Amino acid sequence: MTAPISAPLTPYATLLGFTRYVDRTGPTKANFVGGLRRQRASRSGFNPHGQFVKALKADIAFHTGGTHLTQVVDVVKPRWRPLYQALVPGATAWLHSLGEPREVDLAQTRDALALLGDLPVKINPHFGVRHSDGRAEAVRLHFDETPPSEEAALATLHLMARHMDAVLPHAEPILVDIRRGVTHRMPESAKSDEIERWLAGEAAAFRAIWSAAA
Repeated sequence: MTAPISAPLTPYATLLGFTRYVDRTGPTKANFVGGLRRQRASRSGFNPHGQFVKALKADIAFHTGGTHLTQVVDVVKPRWRPLYQALVPGATAWLHSLGEPREVDLAQTRDALALLGDLPVKINPHFGVRHSDGRAEAVRLHFDETPPSEEAALATLHLMARHMDAVLPHAEPILVDIRRGVTHRMPESAKSDEIERWLAGEAAAFRAIWSAAA
């Protein structure tokens, strides 16, 4: 009996995966894409930040200013406790930077699918916030120990802005370095056309590496 031929894995990236890819140089790009491809093939992957994000969203939704963040450290599995302990101070500082808790509400965001050339990239903010003056922001969180590079932040913010009509209409994209409580916004000097050409080139290279790893 002939073994079934598995369908080839089509090139695909999440916003996190693609921005981590553009942040790499030389051979590390190929190694990174190969790892993403293997992870996709095995359907593996685990997000340790799920309970943390849920607690942060609860503090915004219920105007509690950090109570849920403090509590989640005690209920998360012991193996993730040091991670959460490292994240909470910056997250609490960011919450306080939003102003009076009752002046900010949680806003629902939707995922979108971006096409960079032929490469689909999933645009998935963590949540949105809506201020009492009517301003809204679509929030993507950065959890890494090192701050986001200029390139990674620019790619993240550009791709979110590019699809904001689907994600959270009329909102501004922000990238929050949650360990440090720092908010990154699109620089006023950013040239959208130049960023688009840069990302299109990165996407073409991503596809080529993905196919070569087959």
